[in-house]
Formats: sequence, structure tokens, C-alpha cells
Amino acid sequence: MRLKNSNVRRRAGIRDDVLNSDLISATALAAKYGVSRQTIVGDIALLRAKGEPIISTVSGYKYQKKESCYHGLIVCQHTIEETRLELETIVNMGGEIEDVIVDHSLYGQLVGTLGISTLHDINDFMSRAEKGNHLLLSSLTQGIHLHNIACNGEAEFLEIKKKLSELGLIYLG
Repeated sequence: MRLKNSNVRRRAGIRDDVLNSDLISATALAAKYGVSRQTIVGDIALLRAKGEPIISTVSGYKYQKKESCYHGLIVCQHTIEETRLELETIVNMGGEIEDVIVDHSLYGQLVGTLGISTLHDINDFMSRAEKGNHLLLSSLTQGIHLHNIACNGEAEFLEIKKKLSELGLIYLG
């Protein structure tokens, strides 16, 4: 019974930590609670199963707050080398790249949660992609992919889309 209570207390603490921070990593939570990173991943999964709107991003966990911002979907196509340009353009114009979506011939729609909203997020994502020798999801679809973009309003979204088009990063079919 004592172990169960400590698990419940730890999960409540994790929930509060995620809720009260902009972003927190599983590694930081593991160090704080003296457990493994995998234990934190399991705790987050259990919290989500109970309805907590915790999302994972490329840099850690955050609480999905209800916002009154605009959400738009863009369809892009570009080379792997142009990825940083795409991400920096969106972020520099006030957007947050919520995810990346590709349509795979075998698995259907594949979605990767990104949560990229700062240059630090971009540097972290690109560093891990390059150092880890990972393939981007768009490499499965000849560079064609979608992004849900969150920003302040429709006008800002349309400006982001226009700039990406000028840079040749929007899919034209």
C-alpha cells in the first residue's frame, strides 16, 4: 500500500510540474523524483490515460493549455537540407509547428508531435536529427508533409504560408 501511495504522490507531483512549467524533460523529472526516465514515461502515459492533456514535444513535456489562437494546416515539400529554413521561417513569423504528418502507403497517416516554437527548439530538433542519424518522416514521402501551425490569427497564418510559398517550400501538386 505504501508503494502505491508513493506512486500516486509522484504522479500528482509530475502533473503539477508539467502544468506549472513551459516545458520539462523526462530526464529532469526522473532526477527530481529519483526514478528512471522510463518510469516517468510510464507515469506520463498513466496521467494521459486519466485525461490529463500532457503532450510530448521534441524538447520535453508540456501541458496542452486551452488557447484562443488560430490553427491552420499547410502542405509542404522540400529537401532535408531545407528543413531548418522551413522551421525558422514559421517560428520567426510567430508560428508554432505543432506536428508533422505524412501519408504512408502502408500505415496510412503518420503523425509526429513537434511543439517547435523557438529557435532553441529548432536547434535541439536539428541537432538530434543530425547527430542521431535519423530520417525525417518526410523522407518517406519524397519530401511531402503537412504541419498544423498555431499562431495569433488567420492573417498571421496566411503570411506564414505566403512566405513559405515564396521560398518554394509549399507543395503545389
